[in-house]
Amino acid sequence: MTEDSQRNFRSVYYEKVGFRGVEEKKSLEILLKDDRLGILPPHHESHAKVMMYRKEQYLDVLHALKVVRFVSDATPQAEVYLRMYQLESGKLPRSPSFPLEPDDEVFLAIAKAMEEMVEDSVDCYWITRRFVNQLNTKYRDSLPQLPKAFEQYLNLEDGRLLTHLRMCSAAPKLPYDLWFKRCFAGCLPESSLQRVWDKVVSGSCKI
Repeated sequence: MTEDSQRNFRSVYYEKVGFRGVEEKKSLEILLKDDRLGILPPHHESHAKVMMYRKEQYLDVLHALKVVRFVSDATPQAEVYLRMYQLESGKLPRSPSFPLEPDDEVFLAIAKAMEEMVEDSVDCYWITRRFVNQLNTKYRDSLPQLPKAFEQYLNLEDGRLLTHLRMCSAAPKLPYDLWFKRCFAGCLPESSLQRVWDKVVSGSCKI
């Protein structure tokens, strides 16, 4: 009996006992040949052009900031990303000497951490920008609830520690902003931070 006939015999048998035969290899090949990947942009032929547009936009915004003397070649890269984000979102202050807002501090911390993970400056800016936007939109309502969720999980894992923190009034003073609003940027080492951010990008902030 040939290999094809054996495969066909098993398929017929499986169908008789209620299991529909599936040619995994063929199905996988069909999926791999499919041009629509479901990732930005949907057609891989557009990737190079989209990246070219993003690079041009990056350079245009950077040039504008240099013209108005908000940044220079000596400006730290993370601060450059912040000023670009402020300009594009219509929140650029009147002077670079103005103190930073709390949201600016969050962006700056995430940008500094992202610099350690992404080598290309254009990619780093766009990833930082999208990451911060996701925190500010998708997780806006969830972030204030995380301190309470943290205490609930801590109560399950180590109730004595939580009781001690409450007795000495330390629980409300824990650095929740550093942990949750900044998504552990500047708190965890890069190897751990990447794992946390993978979860956040995938759609979960309760980790």
